[in-house]
Amino acid sequence: MTRQEATQKATELVSKMTVEEAASQLKYDSPAIERLGIPEYNWWNEALHGVARAGTATCFPQAIALAATFDDDLLLEIAKSISLEARAKYNEFSKHGDRSIYKGVTMWTPNINIFRDPRWGRGQETYGEDPYLTSVMGCAMVEGLQQEKDGYMMAAACAKHFAVHSGPEELRHEFDAEVSQKDLWETYLPAFEACVKKAGVEAVMGAYNRTNSEPCCAHKYLMDEILRGKWGFEGHFVSDCWAIRDFHEHHHVTNCPEESVELALKRGCDLNCGCTYEHVLEAYRQGKVTREDIDRSAIRLFTTRYLLGLFDNSELDKIPYSVVGCSAHLELAYKAAVESCVLLKNDGILPLKKDAYKTIAVVGPNADSKDALIGNYYGTPPRTVTLLDGISALCREYGIELHYSEGSHLYDTLENAKPSQKYRVTEGRIAAENSDLVIVCTGLDATLEGEQGDRGNYFASGDKPDLLLPPSQRLLLDAIIETKKPFVILNASGSAVDLSAYEEKANAIIQVWYPGGEGGRAVADILFGNAAPQGKLPITFYYNDNDLPPMTDYSMKRRTYRYIEQKPWKPFGFGLTYGRLEILKTAVNIKDYKTASERGITLTVKCANKNDTSVSDVIQVYVRVTGTDNEVPNHKLTAFKRISLEPAQTAEYALYIPPYAFSTVDSSGERKADGDGAKIYIGFSQPDKDDSDYIEI
Repeated sequence: MTRQEATQKATELVSKMTVEEAASQLKYDSPAIERLGIPEYNWWNEALHGVARAGTATCFPQAIALAATFDDDLLLEIAKSISLEARAKYNEFSKHGDRSIYKGVTMWTPNINIFRDPRWGRGQETYGEDPYLTSVMGCAMVEGLQQEKDGYMMAAACAKHFAVHSGPEELRHEFDAEVSQKDLWETYLPAFEACVKKAGVEAVMGAYNRTNSEPCCAHKYLMDEILRGKWGFEGHFVSDCWAIRDFHEHHHVTNCPEESVELALKRGCDLNCGCTYEHVLEAYRQGKVTREDIDRSAIRLFTTRYLLGLFDNSELDKIPYSVVGCSAHLELAYKAAVESCVLLKNDGILPLKKDAYKTIAVVGPNADSKDALIGNYYGTPPRTVTLLDGISALCREYGIELHYSEGSHLYDTLENAKPSQKYRVTEGRIAAENSDLVIVCTGLDATLEGEQGDRGNYFASGDKPDLLLPPSQRLLLDAIIETKKPFVILNASGSAVDLSAYEEKANAIIQVWYPGGEGGRAVADILFGNAAPQGKLPITFYYNDNDLPPMTDYSMKRRTYRYIEQKPWKPFGFGLTYGRLEILKTAVNIKDYKTASERGITLTVKCANKNDTSVSDVIQVYVRVTGTDNEVPNHKLTAFKRISLEPAQTAEYALYIPPYAFSTVDSSGERKADGDGAKIYIGFSQPDKDDSDYIEI
């Protein structure tokens, strides 16, 4: 069904409604209109890394981990599988008359905010700190969720949170994010523009905060001039949950619910997640909104429902429940976990030689933790393979004895650890002393980083106070180091953790993120060489003592790899693997800057694998425009491609660098090709600041 056809049907349907009926459809929990054959529908559903909060579903690695794959083709397949499961669950729930929350096919995913501050608790939901990587991965998620079958969308995606939103969580209901036009257009808007113009995202969700004084769910510049004006967005706009209530209760830009309704509805917020649109009729009676205002939003919403085929019999109704958590999807989750794990250090101990160890100790609070697999916004995995489960299974297969100890609480200050500071640490040390190798499972979970008010967070509203491991885990690592046993750190977190204090002592460090329901199986295979770590950091891992700006400062100065001034612990794009690929030759089809800025460049890269095993890695291309003061201080990612080569194989790859890579954004927010040349860096990581190996045009 085309949008024109869907809009025509929606217009005809809304014209048959009373004003009361039309107004009732603007809330996320839309009631049935039985006389018109319209069933109730709840718009609120989540799918960041699998269908969330609606019972069993395949649990893929958290979004930040999916970004670490640098594999948009894989993410596209994952998104398609999520949409299948969402539709299958919708079909079955509907048959049983259950149309409640989290049971629909309008998925409030992806979160394409920029992870600009490593302390932000919700950064785990994003695709990292880079606008280009976020754009590519965000489009893949949208296109996969919105795959078509029998002429209808399988599910509707929603790009959130528009725009300029990334903490602090504690202040989000009252905060004004002040941003320059340059940062707005260079950093905060590109992913939204790509999801709207390239991927055709069906919905956009506004943020809680204000941006430059206007609330994001009623922002004339963002919603009217940019979203529907410059970008031509035709879908529907939804508020974040209870964000419109914030207008009068926290932002104080209105005085009462009816005024908040007026502001939001007239600015184009079609759907209210929350309770404020319960006052739409009263606002109508007071003359604050018109029937046309109400109908406009109702038509947009029913257009989406028609595009989804929710009023028509189609092949989508026949998608069986058997796809939910099926073996094919579990293998896809396993593959994603393998590709997402980032090897931060390896002195050669990995992969482990199975005949070199008689006894292995697995210690740490995240060793047998299901929470450390799933992050936030999760469904219930059909099975959960913890890190301990995965390692134990292989140790049994290889005849290796295993000792396990929790070793420490996930989070305890030295003052409140009970019954002593070393309550669990002593057992962890004993396990280590009686083993040939120690695998220490450290990190965080959603009780330590997450959304404000989402769970009982130890830290203020879900944001982290610093980049260090909790004190209890530092005690454990100190004890392990004292045993002088070789040890490997497996760190689970959705954000940067500074482990530099242990880099010299640890034999290997792997960032496993929140690797999903199959995570333990993937990590164990990586440890023993049945698979190789393949991830790249989608965020900068700073030293904890790096001078980070306050979270409330939305300027990009000193933030992310593009603007960082100090050396990080581990840079964006970094990730080791087993083996090494070589770049033999590079060539560009255009060597003139002006032509490149108009048409883009096709880059040819010839790579070779001289190892005796297959190797997968990511070609990364960075550009820095010269001859202008408007370019970012360092360089910017402009293309990437995951490749895999068999032993002794050589292959050529083509990567396209789009024209805007050779443009910059000035202080007024205008993007233009104002340079006189550019440097192009090609490698398997980002270039060092003094890197002299580049192509110049």
